[in-house]
Amino acid sequence: MKALATLLSLPALALAQTGEPPAATGVQVYGVVDAGVVAERGCKEACANLRLSPGISEGSRIGISGREPLAGSGTAAVFTLEGGIENDTGRSEDGRLLGRQAWVGLDGPWGVLTLGRQYNLQYEALVEVADPFHGGLSGAATNLMGYTAKRYDNAVRYRTRSGRGWSASAIYSFGESEFSTTRNRAYGATLGYENGMFNIRIAHQRKRNPIEAVGTTQPVDLSARNTLVAANLNLGAATAFAAYGVNRGLGSSPWDPANPYGALLLSTPSMYSHDMLAGLSYTSGRAIYMVSLVHKDDRSPLKHDADQAAVGLMYSFSRRTAVYASFANIHNRNGAPYTAGNASERGKGNRALTLGLRHAF
Repeated sequence: MKALATLLSLPALALAQTGEPPAATGVQVYGVVDAGVVAERGCKEACANLRLSPGISEGSRIGISGREPLAGSGTAAVFTLEGGIENDTGRSEDGRLLGRQAWVGLDGPWGVLTLGRQYNLQYEALVEVADPFHGGLSGAATNLMGYTAKRYDNAVRYRTRSGRGWSASAIYSFGESEFSTTRNRAYGATLGYENGMFNIRIAHQRKRNPIEAVGTTQPVDLSARNTLVAANLNLGAATAFAAYGVNRGLGSSPWDPANPYGALLLSTPSMYSHDMLAGLSYTSGRAIYMVSLVHKDDRSPLKHDADQAAVGLMYSFSRRTAVYASFANIHNRNGAPYTAGNASERGKGNRALTLGLRHAF
């Protein structure tokens, strides 16, 4: 029963697909359908205080993965094509057909090499290792921590085989901008150790994103550097989580450049901040209880500090179906713009209550 609950606490039949190639031979179709009700408060602009929202605990998606052993080599060809779905309306997520993942690669005794649209390694370290909410529900650590973008386009990624608990990954994303060869380039790396009881991962990412002046528009550099140390300790029924991050650059902290804070009030992102997280999850029968505290220490002149406190519950009816509830409150200081989002949305208020259902297939 504990193993069942632990499995269902991880958001991804999804995250099983972020960095790991499919294990079985042949082609598999998989997916997640997740929807619930969100109640928001503390919005800085007009917002629906109560609404139906898709992808709260993890993003709704449909995917195809495949694996073909290559004769006599000990290596297999692997691929994943995965598209996000806004299942409250039926639209594709972010207007992309396969916006979640689209990669092909080779999996051999020397490691795994993949090419295409793939997850940012710093984001993976945060949600897989440090966050008891695993990047979902209203308590997602990504509301305050880390780089905004979850994925890189045009990316080449390599992951070693685990040896005596140690593993490492590296990723490079080609910019491929028509304006500049330096624009949108990104790279990152992780080093991790896991022994069953203790799991630690160190991650670093850097994104080059200078926006050149056009006409009367002034140039701006939204480049980001993020370093994160993420860890958890398995104590049986309970697991303790912790993380510490350092962020530099105009685009280094969660920020919505579409300006969700009102037409007359522009949001200003932090340029230099430190993040701290402490959390706990506890498994009891079919239920998993989650709690976390996140502190954003903004060291730029505006001192946009913020604190997030969150609690959550997930109850598994079966291996594939679960219901959940969560609540998060963000205390913004000095006009900080952070909002209580979830796995698929940034949110518009500083408080959010969610109730929902998730089914995986």
